[in-house]
Amino acid sequence: MTRWRPPAATSTAAITAEGYRRLKDELDDLWRVRRPEVVRALAAAAAEGDRSENAEYTYRKKQLAGIDRRVRYLGKRLPSLRVVDSVPADQDAIFFGAWFTVEDEAGEEHEYRIVGPDETNAGLGWISIDSPLAKAAMRRRVDDEFEAELPQGLARFVVVAVRYGGP
Repeated sequence: MTRWRPPAATSTAAITAEGYRRLKDELDDLWRVRRPEVVRALAAAAAEGDRSENAEYTYRKKQLAGIDRRVRYLGKRLPSLRVVDSVPADQDAIFFGAWFTVEDEAGEEHEYRIVGPDETNAGLGWISIDSPLAKAAMRRRVDDEFEAELPQGLARFVVVAVRYGGP
């Protein structure tokens, strides 16, 4: 048995302006605030002597590795992102950045926003442009019906509202 895996599908490089700002702020915070704090704590733990049984030293090494990994990822990802801060000419259809409300087969309404894969947040209803629901909803208008292949099976929806701007 091999460990080879097919390469992961590349994610869309689109991001909202506020999402880009959040990632940039996270990178700045990691590099200027959190990393120096962890390096100082690591140096203090290393100064205690025997590192083989020093839990604080081991913890700080792992914490530093996690910070460096995230800094490396953000450092490569941010330059490749394309900030989409304009509203489409056709604001009656669902496109990137749209807030839209759908009604499912049970009659329940759900509100979503299509955002880039780096800023998804299920709690806020922000779904990735690469998600099956977003792909199926693209270019739909109010009263349009569509189907989406979700993990729990095929689901049918009706678009209730489409808007751009804040929630």
